[in-house]
Amino acid sequence: MAVDYFMHEKIWFEKYKYDDAERRYYEQMNGPVSSSSHQQSASTTSSGPGGDQNELLSRISHLEVENQNLRSVVADLQMAIFKLESRLNALEKSSTSHQPSPVPPTQHVTPMKKVEPFSVPSKKPAAAEEDDDDDIDLFGSDDEEEDQEAAKVREERLRQYAEKKAKKPGLIAKSSILLDVKPWDDETDMAKMEECVRSIHMDGLVWGASKLVPVGYGIKKLQIQCVVEDDKVGTDILEEEITKFEDYVQSVDIAAFNKI
Repeated sequence: MAVDYFMHEKIWFEKYKYDDAERRYYEQMNGPVSSSSHQQSASTTSSGPGGDQNELLSRISHLEVENQNLRSVVADLQMAIFKLESRLNALEKSSTSHQPSPVPPTQHVTPMKKVEPFSVPSKKPAAAEEDDDDDIDLFGSDDEEEDQEAAKVREERLRQYAEKKAKKPGLIAKSSILLDVKPWDDETDMAKMEECVRSIHMDGLVWGASKLVPVGYGIKKLQIQCVVEDDKVGTDILEEEITKFEDYVQSVDIAAFNKI
């Protein structure tokens, strides 16, 4: 009776066999699977319901570990925030304590005016007034002589100042120039070329240090420095004089130009 009862019930007792058959079918269709997935599927199929329970327990333990790690990270962050807040409070307290105390406004007291006593003009006798009138010089001859003497002194001082200013030398404008003198080829005598360049003498021209700078293919250029007076020596005249040495010099370029 029991067997007949179970025959009419829709219970799938051999499901694992169909699962294995389905897995092998898909493996033939899609190729062999990796060893890890094969082991995992074998473990799940072999374990059955017990394997699912073990996997669930392993996941729960893994989640608990992650939860513990997250709690520790959150605790560290809270501690760091607490330290920052304490430092900010300390800085605010120190800034408020170091603020200068407000200076009380000064009271401006207006000085009292000095009151001069009222004086009554004394009356002079008529004879004294007549004497005063006699002392007054209506033409002012003495004042005119004093003005002429002051004008002469002022003119003499202006003349001396102009002479002193004319004797004082003015500021001379100078420039520092760095020249690149290029030869024709690598067989050019660079020492002779530098000697030719330094043989140029002009009023307001002073030659400085020099060096040979590699250009390429064994060719080197002469880099020489000079100081010139702007009113006496120009760059055009200097380039023209250097390029006159055609046997050694191919071209001249200005590498740097600075006012002194």
